[in-house]
Amino acid sequence: MNQPRLARIEDMPRVLELIQELATYEKEADAVEISTSDLENDGFGPNPKFTCFVCEVGNRIEGIALVYPRYSTWKGEILHLEDLIVSKASRGKGLGSQLLDAVVSYGNQRGVKRISWEVLDWNAPAIKFYESKGADVKRDWNVVHLDEQGIKNYINQI
Repeated sequence: MNQPRLARIEDMPRVLELIQELATYEKEADAVEISTSDLENDGFGPNPKFTCFVCEVGNRIEGIALVYPRYSTWKGEILHLEDLIVSKASRGKGLGSQLLDAVVSYGNQRGVKRISWEVLDWNAPAIKFYESKGADVKRDWNVVHLDEQGIKNYINQI
């Protein structure tokens, strides 16, 4: 097992497979709309929208952590961890810890004031993992979003 490394453009097909695996686990198998080319364009163009770390077992990517910068009006620059995914076949081998270590080190190097992410309230193993690492799981906040159709509906009302 290798230490996490920055993803390369040629890693994106496998990254997408892991994203789809997570969506299935989260009971949203049909929700993934992005393609490999979206990941390639968005992560490796002149203005990358995200940074991705990968962890390999043998020569196969078995885990990813995808992050991007955000800005807090209270804190300043923060880092958002969109997904930390370890394939079902490789869970329990320390990949999640290695990937989270890479994300926290990256955030520290950038000088961010906070690293944030969401976890589903029914995902007890993930909550236990994050809390064991010292993360504060905020149970008094609700995630709010407008999906693409919600945006269109909103615009039609103004």
